Amino acid sequence: MSDTDTETDAHTPSLRTPIVAVLGHVDHGKTSLLDKVRGSAVIEGEAGAITQHIGATAVPLEVISEIAGDLVEPDDFDLPGLLFIDTPGHHSFTTLRSRGGALADIAILVVDVNDGFQPQTREALEILQRSETPFIVAANKVDTVPGWNANEDTPIQSTYDQQSERVQGAVDTALYEIIGQLSEAGFSADLYWRVQNFQRNVGVVPVSAMTGEGVPDLLAVMMGLSQRYMKAEMEIDVAGPGVGTVLEVKEEKGFGTTIDTVLYDGTIRADDRLVVGGTNDPIVTDVRALLQPRPLAEIRTESRFERVDEVSAASGIKIAAPDLGDAMAGAPVRVVRDRPVEDVIAEVRAELADIAVDTADEGVVVKADTLGSLEAMADALADAEVPIVRAEVGDVAPRDVSVASTADDANERVILGFNVDVLDDAERRAEIDDVRLFTDDVIYQLIEGYERFVEERERAQQDTVLESITRPARFRILPDHVFRQNDPAVVGVEVGSGTIRTNAFVAAFEGNETDRVGQIKGIQEQGEDVDEARAGERVSVAIDGPTVGRDIEEDDELWIELPEKHAKILEQELADEIPADELEALNMYLERRRKRDPFWGK
Repeated sequence: MSDTDTETDAHTPSLRTPIVAVLGHVDHGKTSLLDKVRGSAVIEGEAGAITQHIGATAVPLEVISEIAGDLVEPDDFDLPGLLFIDTPGHHSFTTLRSRGGALADIAILVVDVNDGFQPQTREALEILQRSETPFIVAANKVDTVPGWNANEDTPIQSTYDQQSERVQGAVDTALYEIIGQLSEAGFSADLYWRVQNFQRNVGVVPVSAMTGEGVPDLLAVMMGLSQRYMKAEMEIDVAGPGVGTVLEVKEEKGFGTTIDTVLYDGTIRADDRLVVGGTNDPIVTDVRALLQPRPLAEIRTESRFERVDEVSAASGIKIAAPDLGDAMAGAPVRVVRDRPVEDVIAEVRAELADIAVDTADEGVVVKADTLGSLEAMADALADAEVPIVRAEVGDVAPRDVSVASTADDANERVILGFNVDVLDDAERRAEIDDVRLFTDDVIYQLIEGYERFVEERERAQQDTVLESITRPARFRILPDHVFRQNDPAVVGVEVGSGTIRTNAFVAAFEGNETDRVGQIKGIQEQGEDVDEARAGERVSVAIDGPTVGRDIEEDDELWIELPEKHAKILEQELADEIPADELEALNMYLERRRKRDPFWGK
């Protein structure tokens, strides 16, 4: 795929290899499946037929045909094969973006048949849905169904037919469970051999990454889908200036900072000038070396890489060039060739602007490992109605803590880090500045963790407010329970609704007017001092101020006097937080006050 002669025609249309990403929950076998495809390709392919790229493996059509047997007839296909991205997972998928969307043309969602949908499966589905990437489901680990007899590397239907009825029943149950879960997520799906239209239905392919069963089917479906629905999109100007995406920024001994790049259009040559998306401005630089991994046969040589003169899409290539320190994973890479460099810089700026996250004057700080995952984080936070004050690619650094620490709202003195490290000095700074750090490698878990924190804080705040606010209550002086007439008056009472506390002021209603009669100085229950009494309890209270027989009488109904401001907070902010009987006391109190002044406490 490299070293092609592209000088014949300035605009040679050519079909490039479709780019395949592999997603799924941790432990469901993404890497094993990739390894199996690569291993089979190495065994089936003649030496040199299978090319290992940077971050990707190219499997040519002839090799796919060898592995898939009768399922893939090479003469039926124009596409040159498949390019598998080696780094499985959401990370590579969200990193790999092209103009306005996902760079992967097609994806494999790996689901363990025994385990079904897990958190990262659902997240992967959301990402696929958002990027509108066609995908098929690899229902992996069929060989682990109890009683399964393995037939290495065979198509799935022939090996399924050889299983016992009991095993077939267990496999069917597991597969229909997955199809049901896809349906719940909004996708119409069926076993791949029953799917008529892959644009409307998701094909489910049972496979085993260990035995290779179903791998022929998987490759056949990928080739068939790409050939039928994507051929037009695979047409590229192979001789045109290269266009790609940074997969990873890496230090390499002897080369300095390099960018592992997936090229999806045109050609990059060893003497090209490039524009690469950077954290601040687009970087203009000249290729110093194009590097591919050495063939397996030469792996013992001194260097892991060999230089190539040029590489054409689709392929993975390591580019060594000066000034790549600020390059970002997920950023565009464009060859300048014979165009004005200003035009190419403008194109890169426009592409970066497409990915730019909308920020507000107030909000949380977001850090992510790549531009694509930053965008996915921003989408998820927008759904959760969480504003963002700053969003950047990279590890959490002290300057992020400085930005977060300026938030007025403590709920926003927060940094959310997706798939990034927290630098030591940033962690120390966060402790000093009282900034909360949340990190995770599953987006929705990260956001759920933050939402739990906000809920707990708000609950704690409400508890604090409730502690300091006067609580509503009505209570009645019991007949024959006057223990002292004044200084202070001590009487037995029954609490009708609400909570009475020491130091609260006591009022009586004269018509719709309240009249303060005194202040509770003590509460006793069966001779023991207590701080409060609730609805239904009978206690004796010491009320400083009134005289029994003159200011208050036996059987009188008394109320805790509510400050207007407290009544407003209770009604408008804390109505859900107080017990039903307390709410009843509040409403009765408000109703009487508002008969005289309709706007009291509003």
